[in-house]
Amino acid sequence: MSDEDRGSSLATVVVSFLAGAAIGSGLALLFAPKTGREVREQIRDLTDDAVDKIKDYARDAQDKIKSTYECGREAVMEKKSIISSAIEAGKEAMEKEKERLSEQHKA
Repeated sequence: MSDEDRGSSLATVVVSFLAGAAIGSGLALLFAPKTGREVREQIRDLTDDAVDKIKDYARDAQDKIKSTYECGREAVMEKKSIISSAIEAGKEAMEKEKERLSEQHKA
């Protein structure tokens, strides 16, 4: 499994956990012996906290994905440069060998 898949999987687990916790807390509040106003205020507070946490986790996951993408992109560009240099060196060596062989045939 790639690092990107693990990051996405972890983000899904965290978001699912937070959503479950928010729903469970909301249900607990609904069944608690409090006034309607108190319950609504607690639910609003819990919802705001959950939304903030989910946004933070989403930002973190996005940052990790961007970082992983950039690292992969840099590695590809580095390998591409190495391969291009090797191909160019091979072409030069082939031209020198052709010249050497043609000089031998002339002599």
